[in-house]
Amino acid sequence: MSTADSPTPKTFSYSRSTEKRAERSLFCSPFNLVLFEAMRHQSVSLGAIASENGVKHGYTNRPLSELASDNALNWLIQVGVLRREVDGQGITDSFRLTPLGHQLVEKYQGKNWSTPSWSDRLYNAMIRWFRLPF
Repeated sequence: MSTADSPTPKTFSYSRSTEKRAERSLFCSPFNLVLFEAMRHQSVSLGAIASENGVKHGYTNRPLSELASDNALNWLIQVGVLRREVDGQGITDSFRLTPLGHQLVEKYQGKNWSTPSWSDRLYNAMIRWFRLPF
């Protein structure tokens, strides 16, 4: 059984810069907190997130193409918030939270998702574009 699924998950300690980058990436992503709350309990497939399905489930505010959704989800993997689900056949098209993702979603559960400032969006875009490890 994975740590994220156990009744008493281990808590990991992350540097403040890692947490800040992950928070900024979550806030700047095109996804709503509802998606990440769903990922706390189960994996969510790309098909449920992309197109009209994402809007219908409350995961996004507007329809996103499969490519745009996959790119945004892959960025959240790179900053350590998400991971791809794996089955006996290999990697699937489903996503789950990492321990860092669980910590951040728990931190903001029941609160309003912060609206990122323009400087946050610019900083996130630059880091994402250049893949800087800040």
